[in-house]
Amino acid sequence: MTRGARDDSSVAEAAAPPVGSGRDAADASGHGGHGSHGGRDGYDLRLNTRDLPEWLDPVVEAVRTVRPTQLSRFLPPEDGRGRQSAVLILFGEGPKGPELLLMERAGSLRSHPGQPSFPGGALDPEDGDPHTTGPLHAALREAEEETGLDPAGVQLFGVLPRLYIPVSEFVVTPVLGWWRDPSPVGAVDPAETARVFTVPVADLTDPAHRAMAVHPSGHLGPSFTVNNALVWGFTAGVIDRLLHFAGWERPWDRSRQVPLDWRA
Repeated sequence: MTRGARDDSSVAEAAAPPVGSGRDAADASGHGGHGSHGGRDGYDLRLNTRDLPEWLDPVVEAVRTVRPTQLSRFLPPEDGRGRQSAVLILFGEGPKGPELLLMERAGSLRSHPGQPSFPGGALDPEDGDPHTTGPLHAALREAEEETGLDPAGVQLFGVLPRLYIPVSEFVVTPVLGWWRDPSPVGAVDPAETARVFTVPVADLTDPAHRAMAVHPSGHLGPSFTVNNALVWGFTAGVIDRLLHFAGWERPWDRSRQVPLDWRA
């Protein structure tokens, strides 16, 4: 079911976004100026920033203004190498306020067992053009396949610059959405996904839940200890940058370290 776009690196690598994002993407009708009304399966592929909750304004502005080099010094190869992938960064609102949807890989998997991640995976041919709406479709499709999410309740509102993971050669497009109408979610295939869960942004910004993850290779990267999980790698790198550029980051002790398992 899931074909890549996993935490194969402990840093997020960036390139230019494939489609427009931010409030500039909304036209006078209130619908995104990029993308189409829906794919063959009814997905709404418009980028629409109208009627979002006010607390998302800093995220929308960050998406609109962030530059690739502010996310990473690495860019996807100019020769086009790399497998196109997408992840869905889905913001919802729970009992503790704003939250993010994450999933945890099954512990039996050979690649990064038990590692939390955003829903997502590699683009399939039916997703369409990887430089226009393909990543939007893939992000929604993979989220539906992995978590049981109903895409009809998701309002896509932005796209971050494409991210490159050198170790796996994935070019990943982070697609941002607002969970306008929440639907039940859970692990669709236990052989691939151990669990699906939400994490309050308040927990992600809590300094007590932050540390630098130490990879067996010696690499250091941001991590979060939340919801009985250690979020690290690509996912943690993207969350870290979002919190920073949205102005939500709180000072935290970067000298605090947590070791990663040798299988990471």
